[in-house]
Amino acid sequence: MSADLVVMGAGPSGLAAAWRAARRGLSVTVLERADHVGGLSASFEVSGIRVDHGSHRLHPATPPHLLADLRGLLGDDLQRRPRNGRLRIADRYVGFPLKPAELAKRLPPALLAGVARDAVTAPLRGAGRAGTYAGTLRASLGPALYEALYAPYALKLWGLPGEEIDGDQARKRVTADSPWKIARRILRGRSDGQGKIFYYPRRGFGQIVDALADAATAAGADIRLGTACTRIEPAAGAVVLHTSPGPGPGSGSGARAVSGDPVPNAGSTAGTRLTAGRVFSTIPMPALARLVEPGPGPEVAEAAGRLRFRAMVLVYAVHEGGRWTPFDAHYLPGPETPVTRISEPANYRVSADDPGDRTVLCFEIPCAVGDEIWAAGDFSGVVRDTLARSGLPPVNLAEVVVRRVPHVYPVYETGYAEHLAGLDAWAGTIPDVTTFGRLGLFAHDNTHHAMAMGYDAVDSLTETGWDGSAWRAARRRFAEHVVED
Repeated sequence: MSADLVVMGAGPSGLAAAWRAARRGLSVTVLERADHVGGLSASFEVSGIRVDHGSHRLHPATPPHLLADLRGLLGDDLQRRPRNGRLRIADRYVGFPLKPAELAKRLPPALLAGVARDAVTAPLRGAGRAGTYAGTLRASLGPALYEALYAPYALKLWGLPGEEIDGDQARKRVTADSPWKIARRILRGRSDGQGKIFYYPRRGFGQIVDALADAATAAGADIRLGTACTRIEPAAGAVVLHTSPGPGPGSGSGARAVSGDPVPNAGSTAGTRLTAGRVFSTIPMPALARLVEPGPGPEVAEAAGRLRFRAMVLVYAVHEGGRWTPFDAHYLPGPETPVTRISEPANYRVSADDPGDRTVLCFEIPCAVGDEIWAAGDFSGVVRDTLARSGLPPVNLAEVVVRRVPHVYPVYETGYAEHLAGLDAWAGTIPDVTTFGRLGLFAHDNTHHAMAMGYDAVDSLTETGWDGSAWRAARRRFAEHVVED
């Protein structure tokens, strides 16, 4: 069996590419080892309520052409929503996104004085150890905000102190305003209005990937769920892929034991041999290195083994008695709990499908695969303890559902760039194979970034062959992305 294009992974980037390529008339096969599309972007039900794998939103900076395509697929179900979160800092809550007037009133005088002092001394600090996360943010934000907010957050989220994290983590993940700007906004009580809205589908964030899968299938793409690629053999003018049955329900890049909505006409085909004119890989780049034959040399293989992803346990607490709070998310950067964020999916949308007598809260707990958190069995105590320690309302706990996700955030520990550069350079030499996407590029990316990668990859696949210069230009654009929660 052959196809013009085989896409490995049915996340937002892979599905966007499959849809765009199928609309161009190419024969497209998508291989997904899980039993559902979407990966971390999928939604599923807990106690009759649609929930996501953590907190997901479609960013307002989504390019107009992508937003137009999604509106065409989702219609009025794609809702424009006000952002209404809270951040715990210095043992008190402030609105998130940050509201300067509220910060001036709510933050302790000592912290406000520190922000002002850091603004005055900023020219004296220079770049500092800007090569690290700690150095970059101390130099840009100042020591006061860094120690109060970003230092404990880094340790929880990535499992490393800021001094052991590369500065790219700050530049890619944090919108690092200068202390002058922060202090000026606080003193004037004014905000720039950024980050106040987002887009979100009525039936959960996974409605986006479900719609992309439906559209790709309608355009002729063959989406094969429960199908894992076991070997990739680049050959002259073609790539041979071998497949076998996937590891089972909920496996792959998404959470364990999760079933998404069925995809029309998407079957499960195993034990096949495919020949592709081109392969788009959105799976983790270290995993790609293990599949390609012949594989990389020993140095590149060792580098691949040094790249780590942070895992996460997602704990869904069913609360009886209506909505828990009016807020969509609570951010908890402090060390008093292992939880980094609590989101309430029903507050992200307006939907008559959401019951009025109960709600679901999602507790995000970063960890490493196999550690104490990952292996824990009962999280009801963590739920109650987190709420008590964080000054949040208790829950009338009816049920707890747990999902474990092995690949969530790439960890940019110091030295990662050298390891990634060697692996990426090797991946670029695989004939007729292109890697992209959040996992494929070991990158922090929003959904619209991932979709844009899929579109640009297809646009680089011209009638006369692969346009390497166009793809290199696209890769440079990807590298400039700043990711915001």
